[in-house]
Amino acid sequence: MKLLMRICFIFACLFISCFMWLHLNHEESSLKDKEIKTAEGVQPQGDDTKEREKEKKQLVHIKRSNGKEVTMELEEYLIGVVGSEMPASFAKEALKAQAVAARTFVAKRNFQVDDTTASQVFQDDSQLKQVWKESYDENKKRIEEAVTETEGEVLTYQGELITAAFFSSCNGYTNNSEDYWSNSSPYLRSVESAWDKSVSGNKQTKELSLTDLSNALGFQNTVKSIGRPEYFKSGYVKSIVIDGINFSGREIREALSLRSSAFEIKLNKQTVQITTEGFGHGIGMSQYGAKAMAEAGCDYKKILKHYYTDVEITTL
Repeated sequence: MKLLMRICFIFACLFISCFMWLHLNHEESSLKDKEIKTAEGVQPQGDDTKEREKEKKQLVHIKRSNGKEVTMELEEYLIGVVGSEMPASFAKEALKAQAVAARTFVAKRNFQVDDTTASQVFQDDSQLKQVWKESYDENKKRIEEAVTETEGEVLTYQGELITAAFFSSCNGYTNNSEDYWSNSSPYLRSVESAWDKSVSGNKQTKELSLTDLSNALGFQNTVKSIGRPEYFKSGYVKSIVIDGINFSGREIREALSLRSSAFEIKLNKQTVQITTEGFGHGIGMSQYGAKAMAEAGCDYKKILKHYYTDVEITTL
């Protein structure tokens, strides 16, 4: 009986030893298999995420003025826009505000634009080199920083991308969208921008012969009478009657290629003098106003929220 018990004990020990050896050998094989897979290119999950993010980079489709169509990454495109739309010498926070506005603008257009003022002006790297010349490296670095430090940021109103309009300078107030365009936008309200009034060359006078004025406005005969303009509260011309015909301030600006629809007009014997204040349609962000705010210590978020009413800054 004792012999039988000893034999059973020996068999039990052998069974346990074999089981433990098989288990350890399986774990070692699994570990080697994982090492081989990693060595053969199976990347850890973190690297997969980075690759997916890289693949997701937003592309912009641009119809160039030369007829060619090009595609590039969004942030690269923005360098060409900010560098074209705003002087690179402007304060960094102003450049950052411009970058966010430009990113919002192209996103609102579903990332399909041209390179003119009909969308927003874009110049590629070779063009910027010609414009900036010896200042190219310094200017490019400043613009790149403004774009990178606001990467992905856009402006929204009640969860929707806004039309992030901008212009050069104004007469001290921006324009309500419906006072120049046909549509009213709750975030494109007239706000004060007093800094613009001190911009050098903000007021300019243009003199036209009555013949040129008549031709530009489509009159067959020479203009004889010009009424007193009616103004919006913002100081932009709402309407003006010329030889019995009513024109909007925008119609006069576009017909006569004026810098702004904020103007005064004076009829002389043979000529007409028109003095404008500001440069652009006056809707949205004033670029010179943004410059002045940045120089006064405001960051780009404060600048944007001043010019675009009740907006939020979010990411794409």
